[in-house]
Amino acid sequence: MEITRQQYEFALARIEELLPLVDDQVAADDRNAVELALLSEFVIEYESLHFPIEKPTIAELIDLALEEKKMTQKELAKEIGVSPSRINDFITGRAEPSLKIAKRLCLCLGITASAMLGV
Repeated sequence: MEITRQQYEFALARIEELLPLVDDQVAADDRNAVELALLSEFVIEYESLHFPIEKPTIAELIDLALEEKKMTQKELAKEIGVSPSRINDFITGRAEPSLKIAKRLCLCLGITASAMLGV
């Protein structure tokens, strides 16, 4: 079944109406909870088809992790034993880390190996 933009927008509006009515105290088989679950799946299906989210690049992963940890490129370089210019190469996409360096990046920045490998 193909979901139209109009159906998607209707589902979003109805979800907004249902959210205040369904909390952790509401039984899973409650009419509003069931409707919310079904509409949520409907919206997820539409969005995955029309608004796919691409996997982040290694550069984006490193940059985001640095921002989250409030860490500088220079601090990261010192922590994993490479030059600051090498970190900059990774962030700008001019180079990709070796497996050995990728492992250090994952451990230091809290990036999962699967995210770093793009799987």
